[in-house]
Parts: sequence; C-alpha cells; structure tokens
Amino acid sequence: MKSIKLLRVEKGERMNSIEIKHLTKSFGDTKAVDDLSFSVEKGTFFSFLGINGAGKSTTISMICGELTRDAGEIYIEGKDIKTHMDEVRTTIGVVYQTSALDDVLTVYDNLKYRAALYGITGNSFKKKLEELSLLLDFKDFLKKPLNKLSGGQRRRIDIARALIHEPELLILDEPTTGLDPQTRKILWEVIDNLRKEKHMTVFLTTHYMEEAAEADQVVIIDHGRQIASGTPHELKQKYAYDYLNIYHVKEEDIKSLGHPYTYNKDHYTIRVNHPGVVKEMILQKPELFNDFELVKGRMDDVFLNVTGNKLPGGEQV
Repeated sequence: MKSIKLLRVEKGERMNSIEIKHLTKSFGDTKAVDDLSFSVEKGTFFSFLGINGAGKSTTISMICGELTRDAGEIYIEGKDIKTHMDEVRTTIGVVYQTSALDDVLTVYDNLKYRAALYGITGNSFKKKLEELSLLLDFKDFLKKPLNKLSGGQRRRIDIARALIHEPELLILDEPTTGLDPQTRKILWEVIDNLRKEKHMTVFLTTHYMEEAAEADQVVIIDHGRQIASGTPHELKQKYAYDYLNIYHVKEEDIKSLGHPYTYNKDHYTIRVNHPGVVKEMILQKPELFNDFELVKGRMDDVFLNVTGNKLPGGEQV
C-alpha cells in the first residue's frame, strides 16, 4: 500500500490550489525550469508571465503530470501529484495553446467522449451540456464538426471541454491568442463569472497585458527562474513609473522644471518617481500646466523593466 503524502495546512492558513517547491526540469544542457517555487491561493486568478521559451508551458506540463520533473515538489489541492496524479487529474481542467479537440468529430461528440472519461454519461451529460452550451453560447452548432467552426467558436468548445467535469482548477495556456477583442471580452466575462460562482482557481499564461493586469497575483519568469511576483499594483509600484505628459509648451520652459524629459510628437514627457513631484512642478510653474496628463505605470513597463523584453500584442495597461 502506497504512503499518502498530503500538504499540511495549519489552522487559520488559507488553502492553496497549487503549491510548487524548487521545481526543476532540464532538456539536455538547457534548464527549462530552474528551482521554481510559488503558490496559487484557492479561488484566485493567477497570471504566469514570460516570453516564449521562458518555461511556462514546461511548468504547466509538469503540473498536469504530462512531463516528469527532475527535482522539486508539486501539490494540487493539497495532494502530491507524485502519489495522487489520477485523483488530481479529476480536479484540473486545461485549455491548451493548441486545441486538443478532434477536428472531424462534431461539437456534441467531442464533448460526449470527453465527459465519458470522467464517468459523466446519460442524463448527467445532457444536463451539463445544456448548461455549458447556454453559458458559452454554442447550442446552435452542437452538430457541426470542429473543422467548420471559426477560431472564436472553437475556443468556446475548448473551454467547455475543460469545464465538463467541473474542475476546481482551470489552467489556461494562451487561451485568447488570435481571437478578436470582442470574442476575448465575452470569454473572459464567462470565465470570471465561473470563478466567482464556483470558487474556481484560474491559472493563466498570456501575452496580453490587459488580461494579466486583472489577476490577483502575478509571477514573472525568465529562463525558467522566477524574477518577480506580486499583485499587479505591487509590481507597478516597484517596477513601473508614472509619466507626466505636458502639451503646448516650449522646450525652454520644460527645461526650467529641472527634470529629465523626452519629446514625443506633440508633447514632452517627464518620468515621475512619486506623485508629490507633480504637485511640486505645478506649484513651481503653474502656467505650464494648462494641458497635461499623468499616465500611471503599466504592466507593460513592469515586464519590460524586469525582463528586458517586450511581450507582443494586447493593449498597454
């Protein structure tokens, strides 16, 4: 009989959906994941950021038990995946970067066969299918084969596949890449409502900064190592600066403020280290501030300052 290994939770301590300790994975001489440790609190929205090749997908593959680790520990819902992977799989739903659906099968058959893997058949399946088809708005194309659907429609079915067994943890690996802004907005509204109603944990990898900016917690990795973590607000406070844009003034007047500046098309920009600086400048030269704006630090700036890289796509937030 195998020994049961569970993660001990002290009285009053919040439960984590994911607990990763000193996770390491190499491919030949390349360390894809290097001594990675972090936790994801149950019921929260967690964002995992990094450029392509940073180690995000490798980490997800190890969390899902699809890839063995060289060292470290992974606990899902308090259970060690080394000894409880079969049990853990029933608590995880995954939306992969590349669709895991069968192109030839209809939407109905794809979901029917997926549900059967979890013992969901007959009336239980019909009830779940009805719920998901209304939630994700795909009732009209249940009988269509996957290869006849648009990118946004397919993504809805990918999410339905991941949710069919009501997982406690939903892992989304670049779920909205290539989708139009309206479809992305609809999908995120559905996911956000599900998280709140079901107290479901959402683990996201994305290159859209406006998606990451909505997370409760963010971890940034580079070359397999964690290099920054915190709430979006904490990260912006630490790694991003506010910017003051001043319009319709002469350069000699900007110089008189005594701060480094840059010129951008129709305005001058001054980097602001703290809000008090702006107040001081306005009191010093009020006549220069007839037309100005203060731009708050953005997640794009955080990522660029922490990694030296810029993520493609998305809005600046």
